[in-house]
Amino acid sequence: MIPLYGYHGVIALVDLAARRVQRIEIEEDIARKYIGGSGIGTYLLVKYGLPAMDPLDPRSPLIYMTGPFMGTGIPTSGRHQILARSPLTGGFGEADCGGSFGFHLKRSGFDGLVITGRSSSPVVVVAKDDEISFYDGGHLWGKDTFETEETLSREMPWGIGVSCIGPAGEKQVPLAGILHDGVHARAAGRGGLGAVMGSKNLKAIVAKGKRLPAIADRKALNELIIESNNRMKEKGAGMRLYGTAGGMENAEKFGDLPIRNWKQGSWPEGAKAISGQEMAKGLLTGDYGCIACPIRCGREVTLDGLKMGGPEYESLAMLGSACLVDDLEGLTRANELCNRYGLDTISTGGTIAFAMEVFEKGILTREEAGMDIPWGDAEVVLDLVHKIGRSEGIGSVLGMGSRKAAEKFGNGAEAYAIHSKGMELPAHDPRCFKGLASGYALSPRGACHLSSFTYPWERSATFPEFGYDTVQDRKADEGKGIMTARFQDLMAVADSLKVCKFSISVGTRVEEYARWLSLVTGWDVSVEELLLTGERVFTLKRLYNAALGIGREEDTLPERILKEPRGTGESADTLPDLEKQLDEYYRFRGWSREGLPTDETLERLGLERL
Repeated sequence: MIPLYGYHGVIALVDLAARRVQRIEIEEDIARKYIGGSGIGTYLLVKYGLPAMDPLDPRSPLIYMTGPFMGTGIPTSGRHQILARSPLTGGFGEADCGGSFGFHLKRSGFDGLVITGRSSSPVVVVAKDDEISFYDGGHLWGKDTFETEETLSREMPWGIGVSCIGPAGEKQVPLAGILHDGVHARAAGRGGLGAVMGSKNLKAIVAKGKRLPAIADRKALNELIIESNNRMKEKGAGMRLYGTAGGMENAEKFGDLPIRNWKQGSWPEGAKAISGQEMAKGLLTGDYGCIACPIRCGREVTLDGLKMGGPEYESLAMLGSACLVDDLEGLTRANELCNRYGLDTISTGGTIAFAMEVFEKGILTREEAGMDIPWGDAEVVLDLVHKIGRSEGIGSVLGMGSRKAAEKFGNGAEAYAIHSKGMELPAHDPRCFKGLASGYALSPRGACHLSSFTYPWERSATFPEFGYDTVQDRKADEGKGIMTARFQDLMAVADSLKVCKFSISVGTRVEEYARWLSLVTGWDVSVEELLLTGERVFTLKRLYNAALGIGREEDTLPERILKEPRGTGESADTLPDLEKQLDEYYRFRGWSREGLPTDETLERLGLERL
């Protein structure tokens, strides 16, 4: 095999049932065509995971991928991607995660892992020094994610990276995620990938090693890294002070914050009470960042004498404002519980908000729920997190997510399940930033603000490389379909290189990504080639969903978002015209009106065989 700069060129194919390991070589043409991370991960999901397989079928693959930037020191490159068919949505599933695990995985000698089969007993997979081994996980089964990482770090004192599930993943709860870095709790949260891990009896993956791939031009790369680090530190200073929760009050002011299950328009005092600024006055005791990150947005808080990762904006909004809870300490405890159980805070909060509304409407009764579920009660949120994490009582229904819970409740409950493709909306409102409408509806994994990441350019920032020299009109629909497509391609690039989206919001240009990749790999990469690769990766995800029958009819949003104005605040009367955005988007993409890429588009992207 010809060595690849920036890659080991090897992925481990791990069969848990047979305890067998094969080595898959990454050829240069595949690396250049899909880059890594999300790109090669999607390619492997298509190759090894027939769409007809149930997400929890033992043969259905769980894929971990790093990217060519991992281990280079490029700012914000401490990230990895996990992919599988989602048990929450039934469609394409992936989660991007920061922290340190991806760095340890890359140093183990592998670019990624493809895990299939089901172990006959709980198991830990160990990737260390170019080898894969298996370690008994029976004594870890039932432990939460904090305890699991602590136990493995004590039993394997080599300075390891740990990726693990908690009780929610063990019980195959569709809201379960995969957690990393112990108490600092970096989560691959969305889409139920923790349930896939649990279905394989796989409690954890441990990674360790000292190997990193060679870099084509280390000297020139280091010079760019120094300049970029200095710029990101300066521009990301506010994030370092207050984290993403520092934007809570501003989100409420714009009309972006979800309030009372997306029904209410304004909540200024509540938003202030659960903001990053309020956290800094008491609970906050420090900050932390992912590997190679100068921004350091992680919040370290202290509860009951234990230091741990604190809640970010999305968690505070979905567990807090969406449920009308303004108790910051209570929400910090709810966040801790989600991390310990291994639950996605966004979907868990969104589903609890749904439960509060259907309880208010009388669709879910006290007898059926086994408890009262009123708005604004932090203790109720904590109780429901426990029940969802343990899959007990009403938690066994809510743990399926709001779409499936609504189907079970019936009696009009579907109107209050705020999701797209089965995934609960994250904490940004398309009635405020209209580009989010097509962004959510067209995200392959279901509603996701990071698959397109258009709202910064509708709020306060400019992006001249795409011709957005001024801040875009957030209340306009015209041009938003095109905007969504262009930024989807860029986000697919970022998720394949494995850099944080915040690197873009603090001023990193596409030209820099291309230059960095050229210096790492020795390829001559242009901006045009990079964005074409992003389009190819995104289109491949669309083809995967198309094979499952997911098309234009699923490219939609709840009626509450499309037809019910917020009523108060700065986005009181705006509603997105999703159909207008979709038509514009499909034309720009070269897709049919049914939402399928044409033969000409597939040929242009080198996907014609699919």
